[in-house]
Amino acid sequence: MINSENLKPFEFLFDKELIENISKVAIIKNFNKNDIIIDIGQKLEYVPLLIEGNIKVLREDNEGEELLLYVLEHGDTCAMSLTCCMSTSSSKIRAVADEEAKVIMIPLKHMEKWFNTNQSWRNFILQSYQTRFDEMLETIDTLAFMKMDERLYKYLHDKVKLTSSTTLNITHQNIAEDLHTSRVVISRLLKQLEKENKIKLGRHRIEVISF
Repeated sequence: MINSENLKPFEFLFDKELIENISKVAIIKNFNKNDIIIDIGQKLEYVPLLIEGNIKVLREDNEGEELLLYVLEHGDTCAMSLTCCMSTSSSKIRAVADEEAKVIMIPLKHMEKWFNTNQSWRNFILQSYQTRFDEMLETIDTLAFMKMDERLYKYLHDKVKLTSSTTLNITHQNIAEDLHTSRVVISRLLKQLEKENKIKLGRHRIEVISF
């Protein structure tokens, strides 16, 4: 049984009965930065609810290269993991802690039951699907219609919003992996943004000036 204090991020979404039910059956897991929370091919046994930190949701191509689909914030769940849970299929995505994260894990057997009996849970699940779908459409639009320098600048802006800080502790290689390109390309484009006084580069650090 978990402390109901851990469910505070969900109090405005879930009714009192659901909060009590979750606190009785769920467990809490803590993850360090870069820990894999859900991996491709994994059979899922729990529905994850993020209460602290950020989680990157990634796809992998045949060569093992990763592509960032979207980022989960506290109060979110991963719609793609929900889909796998409901179909009892293996995970099609990899979820990685982008920083230290705390996750509430709800046993799978309760998900469908609550979907049929609790309106606040049903609304949350449906809204989560819609939000993640919209984010995936945005990712597709970005890949299809934006040049790499535009994608990079948007990526930095999104990072600032997620971390609530204009100083980002991140390497050029990290960015390259998220944007599915090479470190050389990212380094060249970052230097160009610095020349335009939009960012300031440091060692493993980027300050976003124009925000």
